[in-house]
Amino acid sequence: MPDARLYPTRPFLAASVAVFRDGRVLLAARANPPMAGRFSLPGGLVEPGETLREAALRELAEEVGIEAEIIGFADHVEVVERDERGVKFHFVIAAFAARWRAGEPCPSAETGAVVWADPADIGALPTTAGLAAIVAKAQSVLLSA
Repeated sequence: MPDARLYPTRPFLAASVAVFRDGRVLLAARANPPMAGRFSLPGGLVEPGETLREAALRELAEEVGIEAEIIGFADHVEVVERDERGVKFHFVIAAFAARWRAGEPCPSAETGAVVWADPADIGALPTTAGLAAIVAKAQSVLLSA
């Protein structure tokens, strides 16, 4: 069965969450394309009838097994990849800032390694494009709350 996310006829809406605990942010390595092996924020597609916040928290629980409290909206991220056939991927991701509430992160079928990272050290990791900037915005939201 072909992946409906490849060469889409429309953008896909997704939500992610930057969860902070003791000054560190939770990052998960993507297990599947696009960008497999790169660290990013836990997140995924919004399901019909689900709010962006609900989607972010559901994906957080499914992907890494933790609970958090969303503090606010950080920003949106657009992932558009093109090749000779046209638009290969197009995702619009609403990113939220949150505080850790419960659970210890563990990998899942959608994530590889899971780490609590110092935001200042993100540049040393293989990450999705723009991750350091969105984490900085999320950290700012958290500090201003």
